[in-house]
Amino acid sequence: MIAAAGLGGALLLLAAQPSVSPSPAPPAAVAPALQFAPPLDRPMTYRVTTRRLGRDGTLISFSLTYALQWQRAGRGYQLVATLQRIDSDARPEVTRALTAVLQPLVGEPMTYLVAPDGSRVELIDADALWERAMARTQALGAAAGQAEAQQMAALIAALPIEQRNEMASADIRALVAPANAAIPTAGGASVSIRHDGAMQMVAQVERESLAAGGAEQPLETDNLWTIDTATGLVVRDQRQSWIVEPGSAARTLVEERVRALEPVAKE
Repeated sequence: MIAAAGLGGALLLLAAQPSVSPSPAPPAAVAPALQFAPPLDRPMTYRVTTRRLGRDGTLISFSLTYALQWQRAGRGYQLVATLQRIDSDARPEVTRALTAVLQPLVGEPMTYLVAPDGSRVELIDADALWERAMARTQALGAAAGQAEAQQMAALIAALPIEQRNEMASADIRALVAPANAAIPTAGGASVSIRHDGAMQMVAQVERESLAAGGAEQPLETDNLWTIDTATGLVVRDQRQSWIVEPGSAARTLVEERVRALEPVAKE
């Protein structure tokens, strides 16, 4: 689950004691047949925001903003993603831990190679990236007396390297529709697919039972993907998990993740 969450979501899972168990990831599926032609002529902004129920019953928000630039790399593509900004409204000690782990990555380009059809996304030089990030985090934590930052770095360092690499590339794989195995390929009882011009909207509802407070409670998760069929990019990906009050239609939001892509206005 940590690997699938991406950087922001995974850090929230590590830092905050969840009030509910995270929903299981949907089974892998073959991505819909889409043209894959990312825009090479303009930079883009990619924001990944996660909100999760914290220990005190309030939603903790954590947001990452990336600058993206695509270019050709042989038959495939190279994507350079640069983390520009980190925002969080969590408690000060949690915010310090979260930002300290990712602060060393701010301004540092992360390079991905993407297959010509978008089916594979690979982070380049991942080992060196994590070594630099963990070393700088531990140094900053020690210098500032921030035990939280050092503990968070230790938690991430203890993960298998494959899991750390999956975590670092999860948000980018989610952006590339052919590489996003979570997107359903056909409509059905819990899936609807519609088109609006070049945009394809895929909605899915997941239902399960959740053990909370010694009792089983219904959990509903609403997923909505908006895909640009001309580029093969997911311009918006929203996932909301709700606890449903038994015997009523009342729902309580316990987790939300929104990934949103937008072009940068030309000057």
